[in-house]
Formats: sequence, C-alpha cells, structure tokens
Amino acid sequence: MSICTTCPYCGVGCGIKTDGVQLQGDKQHPANAGRLCVKGSSVLETLGDQDRLLQPEVNGQVVPWDYALDEVADRFRRIVDEHGPDAVAFYVSGQLLTEDYYVANKLMKGFIGSANIDTNSRLCMSSAVVAHKRAFGEDVVPGCYEDLELADLVILTGSNTAWAHPIVYQRIAAAKQARPDMKVVVIDPRRTATCDLADLHLAIRPGQDVPLFNGLLTWLDDHGALDQDYIDAHTDGFDATLNTARQQGNDWDALAEQMGVSKVDLTTFYHWFAACERTVTVFSQGVNQARNGSDQGNAIINAHLATGRVGKPGASPFSITGQPNAMGGREVGGLANQLAVHLDIDNPEHHAAVADFWQTESLAKENGLTAVDLFNAVESGQVKAVWIMATNPVDSLPEADRVRHALMACDTVVVSDCVASGDTLACADIRLPALGWGEKSGMVTNSERCVSRQRPFVKAPGNAKGDWWIVTEVARRMGYASAFPYQHEHEIFAEYSALTALAGRFGRRLDMTAAADLSADQYEQWQPQQWPLQGDPRCFGDGCFATPNGRGRFVACENPRVRQIGDAFPIILNSGRIRDQWHTMTRTGRAGRLFAHLSEPFAALHPKDIERYRLKEGGFVRLASKVGDALVRVTSDAGQRPGTAFMPMHWTDQFSRRARVDALVPARLDPHSGQPAFKHTPVNVSDWQPRWHGWLFTVAPPPAVEYWARVPVDAFLQTGQVQRYRLAGDADLTEQQLHDWMPEAAQWLALNDPATGHFRRAALDSEGRLLAWLAIGEELPLCDVEWLANCFADEADTQHLALLAGQPVDAGPDLGPVICSCFQVRQKTIEATVEEGADSVEAIGKCCQAGTNCGSCIPELRGLLETCSV
Repeated sequence: MSICTTCPYCGVGCGIKTDGVQLQGDKQHPANAGRLCVKGSSVLETLGDQDRLLQPEVNGQVVPWDYALDEVADRFRRIVDEHGPDAVAFYVSGQLLTEDYYVANKLMKGFIGSANIDTNSRLCMSSAVVAHKRAFGEDVVPGCYEDLELADLVILTGSNTAWAHPIVYQRIAAAKQARPDMKVVVIDPRRTATCDLADLHLAIRPGQDVPLFNGLLTWLDDHGALDQDYIDAHTDGFDATLNTARQQGNDWDALAEQMGVSKVDLTTFYHWFAACERTVTVFSQGVNQARNGSDQGNAIINAHLATGRVGKPGASPFSITGQPNAMGGREVGGLANQLAVHLDIDNPEHHAAVADFWQTESLAKENGLTAVDLFNAVESGQVKAVWIMATNPVDSLPEADRVRHALMACDTVVVSDCVASGDTLACADIRLPALGWGEKSGMVTNSERCVSRQRPFVKAPGNAKGDWWIVTEVARRMGYASAFPYQHEHEIFAEYSALTALAGRFGRRLDMTAAADLSADQYEQWQPQQWPLQGDPRCFGDGCFATPNGRGRFVACENPRVRQIGDAFPIILNSGRIRDQWHTMTRTGRAGRLFAHLSEPFAALHPKDIERYRLKEGGFVRLASKVGDALVRVTSDAGQRPGTAFMPMHWTDQFSRRARVDALVPARLDPHSGQPAFKHTPVNVSDWQPRWHGWLFTVAPPPAVEYWARVPVDAFLQTGQVQRYRLAGDADLTEQQLHDWMPEAAQWLALNDPATGHFRRAALDSEGRLLAWLAIGEELPLCDVEWLANCFADEADTQHLALLAGQPVDAGPDLGPVICSCFQVRQKTIEATVEEGADSVEAIGKCCQAGTNCGSCIPELRGLLETCSV
C-alpha cells in the first residue's frame, strides 16, 4: 500500500507517494501535483542502515537509552543550577518536524527559562522574517504558489530557482508556456540556469538590491504608477521611505552604471513593474544572506505596498524557504528572538499569555543568542552545554573552523542525528540516534504555508527514536514531567494548534485552532492545507495587517556604502546550491547518481579571471579569505561577473579534503536579523599544480593527500560501501604508500612505469572479485569510472587486462558528462539526437527521455541545442 508523505528536501514541500520500493509524485498534493525533481525522485536510494547512528553513545561508549537520557538531563540540570539557564543552549533545524520543534522550544524557553534556542533557518530566512514583521507586523508569506501562475510579471531575485526550487521553476515555466505574454525577470549577478526562462536578466553588481528597488520606488512615483489610494488607506511611513529612496536621485544613467547594467534593461524592468498589476516577486537566499538582507527584503516589499500588490491573486512579494520545515519552525518559535505562534518575547501581554497557556513561571523574558552569537558564546565559555539537533554547524556556519574548535572545547556537546559520521558529530560528547525521513512522523509547513504530513513507511533502524520523544524524555528527567505528558506526536500538534488561539487574540493571521481537538485517527488522515485553516488562503489582501493599527508599514532602506575591493582579496566569492545536491549531503551524498552531474567541489570564475590569475580550466585553485582557505577544481563560467567566483555549499570534510566554503566566510551579520552574509566574501585565488593525479576505489577512508573528493559507488563489499576517490598530491609517492592505500588481497594485478610516474593496482579476492583499484599518473589516468564501479558489483570474473586498463576491452566512445540525472543521459547522446534532427527540448525528450521528468536539465538542453546549431 502506498503512503502519502512529503519530500525531505527544500521548502517547496512536494507530496510523495511510496510503498518503500517504488516512488512517485503525489498528483493530489497542491504543491507539486505529481512533479518531483531529481533529488525527490531518488530519495529512496538514500535509505538504508549504512552509516546510521543506531545506538546512544556517551563519551564514545554505546549505552542504553535510559543512561544517555539521564546523562543529558543531569548535565543540563547541573549547569543550569550552577551557572543559570543562559549557560545552556539548543541549536535546531528546519529538518525537524513541527512537533520536534515545538517541544524543544517549550523546554528551553518555557521551563529551562532561557531563549537560547536558535535554528539553522537563521542562516537562510531570518532576514525575510524581519522584513515581514517590520512591514506586515507578522512573519507571514502573503501569497500562494498559484499566484506564480496568475501573475503577468514574475520577478526572481536572489534565487537560482531552477536548481534550488525546481518544481516552483517548472510551475512558472508551464505558466509562461501557456501564456507567452507573461514576463519573467531574473535579478542575479550570475547567469544561472534560471535565466533560461527570463525575458530579462538584470545582472546587477553584488550588493545592489536596495539601490535597485529604491530606484524602482522613485520611478513609480515619477511615472504616476503608485496606488495612492491604497497607500493612504492601508499604510504608514511612505513619505519618509520615498524621501530616503530619492537620496540617490533619478539619474537613470548613473543608477544603471552603478548597477552594472544598461539603462535600457533597467528602465525596461521598471516599466514592466509599473505596467503589470499582477506582479509576484520571489526572493530567497541571495536577498537574505547579506549584511543588509533585512533592508533588501523590505525594499522589495516597499514596491509592492506602494502599488497595493500584497496578498492578492497574482500579486504579492513571495519569500521562498530553503528547508522542508523552516516555516514550521518559525511558527512554533524556533528562533531565539520570538515566542511560539508569532508572539514576541519582549511584549508583556504576549509573555503572560504564553506563560499561562504552558502553566510556567520560568518563561524566558529576553531574546536569546542567535546562531553565530550562540557559538561565539560556546567559544568564550558563556554557554557550557549545547544540544545540536539535525544540523551541521561545523560546516554551515560562517568561520566554520572556529565553530569546530569551540565545540571541541565545550564542556558538553549533545548531538541528535541519524548518521554515524559527520563533521559536527565528531565534536559530540553524547550522540543520540534520531529517526530520519521515512521513519519519523509529524507535520511540516512549506513556503506557501501549506501544512503536510511526513509519514513513516520503513521500520526504525536499531534503537533510533523520534526527536520529540528524545526531548520529552529529557524534559521529564529534568523535573518537568507534568508539562511534557506526550505519548504520541498528534498530542503535540493538537497542543500547538490550540496555542495559535493566542496568535488570533493578538491580531495575528497564524490560525491552526481548527486542529486543536484533532484525534489520532484524524491526524493520520490529515490532508495538506494552508493556514489560516479557515478563511482566505492569502493574507493581507484586504489591506488589513497584523500591526497594532492594522496598517502596513513602509521601511526606509538606506543605500549601502560601496566598499572598495582590496588588492589582497580581489575576488568576491558567492556560495549556494547546485542542482542535484542538498545542504551538507548527509542524505544526497548516499546516492551515487546524484554526483553524476557535478562530482567534485569547484570554484566557478569568469574566463577573464582564469586567464588573469593564471589558472587552468579543470585544474585546481586555492581560495583564501581572512578567516580560512579551500582547495577545489576550477570551472570556467562566462555567466560569472568578472571579479566574482561561485562555490557550492555542499562539500564537507566527509566528501573532500578542504572544500568547506563556510570556512572562508567571515561572520558579518545583518544587524536586524543576525543572518550571516554568505554571498559576499572577499578572497584571493592562486593556482595549485599537483605532481600527480589519481583514482582510487576502496571501502577504506581516503588517504592523507593534499586533494581528494569522494563519490559513493552503488556497490557493497562485506566491509562496506565502495567509494570512488579523485586524488591529487604535491609530494612524491613511495611504493609503501601505494601499498598502504590498498587492502589485503588474495590476488594482485600491477602495472608500474616509474619513469613516467604511472602506477596501477587492482586487488582481487580468492574468487577473482574486485576489492580495490588504484591508478596514479602525472596526468589524470584515463579510465571508465562508471564501468569500474560496476565491476565491484559484478560477480563474474573480469579480464585482468581490462581491469588494469580501467575500461572494457570493447569500450565504446566516451559519451561525456551526465546532463539529465533522472535518466542518466549523457552529453554525446543528446548531441547525437540533435544531429539526427531533434530541434527542440521536447524533441530531445522524445528521443532519449532527457528533460522529461523534473526538467532541471532543460536549460542545459537548450544550451546544447544552441551550441550544436552553431
């Protein structure tokens, strides 16, 4: 029987139907109507017990649950008694379910008595939270996905939607195909896959979003395109905001030069915005992750307020979240500067109401430490115990090496996770095995406020438990049993839903009260629905906001000061997602085919910068900032602005030697939200030329060499899963080192040419099955890595000559890199279909299936069509 559940990846919140063996998109789910991206389509491939944390551990020793829970409770209780409640902290995650989030927030704020609970959503969406609260009085996304299909103008800013939110992108693409007059504008310094859909790409200089939207506000005023009746009836602060925007004047030539775009493109954008009553502006991390991210969000919202385009069909600002339950965490109070259900810690009436509901006298009265400050407090010893749940701050926080050192020196580090290895888990004193996707049960809220179920469909491995259960058991042991009586997750959700009545009492739109009396059976039967559960699915369309006087608020946004780029760090580094990976690859890194599109960490630079800094396309580059360094491959990308670089956020020390991009990022924060500026890191770049290159297939850990990058192989030996390593080094290798990299074996195949520095080894068992394979050369040895991977799964003997060659005797032509990950279609296959007459993306799909599932590769297919036609 198929189970309806929700995808564990981005904030689109796609519905999935699965029996645990096969999987398809849920055609009844309003978010995706059956569509899935390649990550969602392959999620079953990430299941399994390999590398799972299966038993509680204390100080490296496996212990019973009772012992581990007692230890967590005793340590936290002792520290609170000796040093006060602010000496402990929780750091949680948008990977948690709403019920997990709720009990963690209730324990820390309500009963331990500190607001030192923050979430990794601080790193991606907290500036949008500030912008919403300042403008609307409440952290609410006003619109719906349907608005993207109703709009006449869709603006995508700070979002490579095609790769980061593929199903949202496909909905826009389908709408544009149905209504070709619909306009799409992409605002991004980089030319990304999303630009394939754009009628206009505004490649503004990094950090120029506020001047761009201040200029838009001025343009609207100059050209009589304001909705003055709406402004007068429903808003405050317009005159001051317009005066601030006008400080840069209305010299459109000068503004275009400042933006780094043509005056024609700039004014075309302004004209389209003025002319299209139905306009949706989608913004995401590229807007939020800046030192003025809150102002950038408000500058966008200002333009919508000035034209009355908030919460109306086809007209709204639309912040799209990065994680499956980032929104749910915000609802229940997962941020350090809020109470539950969108109420404020520093508001006495809100405080009294929540304290009364929870029946506590210990409710936190002051804002807690936000993510970066929290780990700074761990470093200084102010926070002596931290509990990290379902997230990886050693990789995802800025100045990531400092975070690691801080945790290694902390008195008590508790980590709840579903994996047995991880950069943060390595710092833990107490490790608690948590349920993962497919095993746990609860609710998630997506970017359009749609609440959906994640349902279990596989048996919990080992002794893993749900996060809500773990937190509840610790709360009981700390003396709060009466406040944490939960036996089932539906009881937690019902309590949270009842608590939202307080939100309504104070004029908030968050309303889940219809679920306050939900039975266990009704909880199981829950169908996706947006909050507020009763009433209009859009918010603020009536011009009535959640502010004290019910009026929307304009926020004056100062133009940022232009900072000169120093000679020591002349490149501006941006970071973000790639198409087929997710966060720090804890889950996607288990599926080998998700590495087929991009298998190694890289830095993308403009061809002029590659030439200027004497780098080599496909070679290696060292990047260094004031706080860290990295060593990755070089990729040439004409879509980059000269003077900028891009690195993906996904690679950790579990997957490469030195590719943690956030080790490069200094902790520069938005003063209002505490969100780090991940998109604007000054670095220098330099060439690195190794003496040798190599391939290694083994189940063993990577060798200690200067560069390695790992890809899982879908083959298992008795000792574990086979891994493929791409190696490079700058020190001469010895025979002993080569021997040490290989396992004990019954048979050996070897080919040595010391004069050229070329060595090959194959280790076989007594029945001739491949155990490990190694090739070293002055240049990267030629081999068929896909064929070699299959050799590990093949029970039959493989010809020794072919094994040493690293390719079959009857090897065909190299088909090039994978373009379509869903169907593993390679570049040469696609080019051949074009040469045979396929003259459109649709025609390519009919010939070889490429682009017919999630559609994420369609921009690359169009690029190949253009290249082949030339």
